[in-house]
Amino acid sequence: MSEHLPASDRTTVRRGAKRAEYGHENILEILRSGSVAHVGVNTSDGPIVLPMVYGVTDDVMYLHGALANSLLKSGMDAEMCATVTIVDGLVIAKTPFNHSMNYRSVVVRGKARVVEDEEEAIHALRLMTDHIVPTWDVTRDPSASEIRATRIVALPLDEKSAKVRTGGAINDPDDVDTAVWSGYIPITSTFGTPVSNDDAGADIPAEVLRAVGRDVHEL
Repeated sequence: MSEHLPASDRTTVRRGAKRAEYGHENILEILRSGSVAHVGVNTSDGPIVLPMVYGVTDDVMYLHGALANSLLKSGMDAEMCATVTIVDGLVIAKTPFNHSMNYRSVVVRGKARVVEDEEEAIHALRLMTDHIVPTWDVTRDPSASEIRATRIVALPLDEKSAKVRTGGAINDPDDVDTAVWSGYIPITSTFGTPVSNDDAGADIPAEVLRAVGRDVHEL
């Protein structure tokens, strides 16, 4: 269990508390290793959760979408919840009741702020573009109209917590001597060989080639 204290009561891990992680740097490491955030808000039609690309600084998670994006529109200056989960393996116990997964997950809650400053908006777009594979510097800059057509919100990393599970199965004492296999199956995702567009106007950038063979969820 983390030696750090939870930021708030609503980000306190209760179920599986021994797997809780509250350390800021450890949570940032998970967020930087993740690739998709599932973001939830209340809308006039009820709650909605959507997967979104994101970027992080030391104290903010940036999210973006089209101006017409109903989730971000409803989330402007409103409470929002974002979760990031990395599945590292399937845990197979001697009974399905004790099956589990190895994972790293983060929950961030807070009031989202609309990014209106152009310099911050460009910085946020660069962070989100480069979050997994750095491609901002090898593509053309977004136009002013493209930036205006994009809604960016900043979710502060003040209220957050993580849960992490590693290792093998936890079997019931009565099952220890049962002649049934138990253990875990690691899960990894790696970048494959890039495939160029028919209209590609240049060779594959070195920044893209460096990703080949790399684990998607390792920094």
